[in-house]
Amino acid sequence: MLVGYNTNVPYKGTLYHVQTEDNGLKNPVIVTLLYIKGTILSSKKISYTDIVSSPDCKEKVRELMKEQHKTMMKELINGKHTSS
Repeated sequence: MLVGYNTNVPYKGTLYHVQTEDNGLKNPVIVTLLYIKGTILSSKKISYTDIVSSPDCKEKVRELMKEQHKTMMKELINGKHTSS
């Protein structure tokens, strides 16, 4: 299991929190959650079962985590998860 990412994103006067975690090789799923005031606003999950046996699995998972985390932040800033 890799250490995840946590980012506070101020957007239109509100502070959002984006959290991305790796569930580890026994449950090879990366989960990204978007929070507002402690409540989950949106989530994204991606399985990486197809690369578990890859020799560079750790690096690939790290890259998947970064991309999914950045995607959630971009969607937030583009207004996908907000009403305003």
